[in-house]
Amino acid sequence: MGTSHDLTGAHWRKSSYSGTSGGECVEVAATPTCGSVPVRDSKNPTGPAIVLGAPAWQAFVDGLR
Repeated sequence: MGTSHDLTGAHWRKSSYSGTSGGECVEVAATPTCGSVPVRDSKNPTGPAIVLGAPAWQAFVDGLR
């Protein structure tokens, strides 16, 4: 069973590498509690978000490099 996170008022940001063509982009938000990174589809901002732990987020970023 997953944990619920209140992302109301989260400040979402899109990568500076994202284009303006509306392609496949993700957004991330800073959270008040350290250790988690919410991620959502920028084309569906009212849709679901996943919340990754810091190690999972770091592995994702490392994989992109």
